[in-house]
Amino acid sequence: MNFTRWSARLPGTQRRAAARTDGSPTALPSEGSVPAARAERPTAEDAQAAPAPAVDELPVREVLDRIPALVALVHGAEHRLAYVNDAYVAAFGVRPVGEPARDALPELAEVGLLPLLDQVLRSSKPRTVKSRKVPGGRSYTFTCTPVPVDAPAAPQEGGVLIFAADVTDHAEAAERLRASERQQRETAVTLQRSLLPQELEEPDDLRVAATYHPGGTETAVGGDWYDVITLGGGRTALVIGDVMGRGVRAAAVMGQLRTAVRAYARLDLPPHEVLQLLDGLAMEIDANQIATCVYAVHDPNEGRLVYASAGHLPILVRDESGTVLRADEPTGPPLGTGGWMHSSGSVPLGPGSTAVLYTDGLVERRDADLDEGIASLAQALAGATGTPQVVCDRLVRSAGVTADHDDDVAVLVLQHPARKGPDSDLFRNAALELLGGVEAAPRARAFASGVLTSWRFPPDLHDLGVLAASELVANSLQHGTPPMRLRLRRTDRRLIVEVTDGDDHLPRRRRAEPADESGRGISIVATIASNWGSRRTPGGGKAVWCEFALPRTT
Repeated sequence: MNFTRWSARLPGTQRRAAARTDGSPTALPSEGSVPAARAERPTAEDAQAAPAPAVDELPVREVLDRIPALVALVHGAEHRLAYVNDAYVAAFGVRPVGEPARDALPELAEVGLLPLLDQVLRSSKPRTVKSRKVPGGRSYTFTCTPVPVDAPAAPQEGGVLIFAADVTDHAEAAERLRASERQQRETAVTLQRSLLPQELEEPDDLRVAATYHPGGTETAVGGDWYDVITLGGGRTALVIGDVMGRGVRAAAVMGQLRTAVRAYARLDLPPHEVLQLLDGLAMEIDANQIATCVYAVHDPNEGRLVYASAGHLPILVRDESGTVLRADEPTGPPLGTGGWMHSSGSVPLGPGSTAVLYTDGLVERRDADLDEGIASLAQALAGATGTPQVVCDRLVRSAGVTADHDDDVAVLVLQHPARKGPDSDLFRNAALELLGGVEAAPRARAFASGVLTSWRFPPDLHDLGVLAASELVANSLQHGTPPMRLRLRRTDRRLIVEVTDGDDHLPRRRRAEPADESGRGISIVATIASNWGSRRTPGGGKAVWCEFALPRTT
């Protein structure tokens, strides 16, 4: 194939052809001769006077042969090879001129460039593909430019100039950067998962399940977290939060906040007081870092979920009839902002109810309003039935969360099951109002003995329960104020004895001296019970409780 035909439209070719047609001779120097202009050393004046050669006068083929980039020229519908430059030959070896590209240039087929040549030939527009790795390991960016012919009626007879720039160094640097980012993300994900609960605590009265989905591979891991904390006395704390930002730093801050939540929860404080403490701690950890959080407490005796929110999304609760409630208020600013007095709210959570706590990755989309996402989640919750894990998985699927999701997702589902049949006998309550003075103590002992007998407890557990009730009632009669109440409660795992009164001074265990006539009641309770504690009640006053683990049945 004559290369001159296919280079007829390359820069400089037409003018040189016209010069030859006009009869202007082009004298080629003989071998070994020295041009007269170079016989003498040029002076500075000669250099300034010598005109620079025009671009159109440059020999195109010589220029293409000398540039370091790879150049090839193909023509026709089969893209037959017309030319390759020296750099191309050095990279891939000698190529047969005149053969179709699929045979002559197999390296282009390896990188999927042949269909692109068809597109360039049909559209007469240049196309570029970036950083393709060819056999041998080098990476090139290919630019394919159409080379038209003088016959407009036959565009398929045109040619395509292939220009390949070696970008191996850039590609390797980009791959190293991606590998470093993957390693950092894997480190953050590992840290994140290690800071989340490995196993959720299992409350007596609730069934719980949770899931965490990190963002896709192109997304740095965030600071989402959740936790379930048994507070004793049958009460359970549930928490979910989201640290703003991404990466290892967000995961580390999340770990500190989660640890702090568990510590503050042991104080058995109201939810808004826990958030108040967390707010100050978040400012100490990092003044530039904020986090949203919901802290909720479930008390089976009250049948409600008491919560406080620091800028977090509302809790959704589906009751036994399938109606979904949205706990929007009260809410405050995120943790770490300071200067805000948080407050607590409540929402019913009776038997048969299901509640969902979640982070924004589950409902927030770039192309939709946040309220629309929450409404969609509420609709999905209304029709979601089954165990908490089934509900959790169904909500995640309905939200369209996939492996390449653009944000972290944390979901915590809790159910207060309606006990029916034999299970109902394992969850019982009994309460006695303590009226009068010191005569309330023997009535409390008789009441506790009768209830525990009816619940068919073993004699040793019966006696311990009566003793604990007697000591707690005596402590309340001596140090508390009316109204007073004794409550006995059993679950499938434990017996709980609780006394409430109107005084808000919490008792503490202390060492009684041999001569002291009082001060031993709480010590006795702490010794015989598997756990005990006290807390202030919302309406004023306090509750002191203890619990005994039930013997396992085989």
